[in-house]
Amino acid sequence: MRYHDSMSDHSPHSLQQHLFQLRSTASYACGYLPGQEARSQVVVPIQKVDSWSYDALLEQGFRRSGVTTYRTACHECHACVPMRIPVQAFRPDRSQRRALRQHGDLTTELLPLAYTDEHYDLYRRYQHARHNGGGMDDNTPEDYRNFLLESPLESMLVEFRLYGELKIVSIIDVTPNALSAVYTFYESDAGASYGSYAILWQIELARRTRRRHVYLGYWIEQSDKMRYKVRYRPFELRLDDRWMRFADCSAPLFQPRP
Repeated sequence: MRYHDSMSDHSPHSLQQHLFQLRSTASYACGYLPGQEARSQVVVPIQKVDSWSYDALLEQGFRRSGVTTYRTACHECHACVPMRIPVQAFRPDRSQRRALRQHGDLTTELLPLAYTDEHYDLYRRYQHARHNGGGMDDNTPEDYRNFLLESPLESMLVEFRLYGELKIVSIIDVTPNALSAVYTFYESDAGASYGSYAILWQIELARRTRRRHVYLGYWIEQSDKMRYKVRYRPFELRLDDRWMRFADCSAPLFQPRP
């Protein structure tokens, strides 16, 4: 699996350099807020989305799911806020330093996107333990492949093992300026902090490979399941078509950092 140890061009890429069309989807049930309907803008043609163009799309608040690159475009709701971690400014807090020490014995291997029964079984256990009844807990192997193993980009799968036993799998998109956390699933071991460790590992990988940001997808203030994201500080949110940095947040008001 290839990834860039350094970057020859640190300048952000404008979307105007890439020939894309955006198509709006029909309304569908929101996967984050019960009772809400959602809409998205989808990038077409999908064949033109590569790692360089995806860099620019990330800057504009887009995400990837399978081969589809999209951003939310709901008429009435603006709850989904793109979020990223500025790698050089990030400093782990006490609990995050503890997670790093706790799981320091984990070994990692960077692999291409490929299906294994071992990964799929861990994914199913994770869905049943963390998101039971959420619709993804009954995903078939084909659903799993379409969701996580189909990518038009430079993407990698990272295994985290403890003495040979699989504990965490992370799917990560790689662009010249950033890493984008696609999805992470892990064992539900009592007392473990596998989710935190996986994010911290990605931040450190971005730092070592001279990337500016780790994108964490969307943050939704009303979603309890997303509260963990604001523990990685400082963080940046895309509000009013620009990225703003925050040292902390106090719902419902944010306190921007200069």
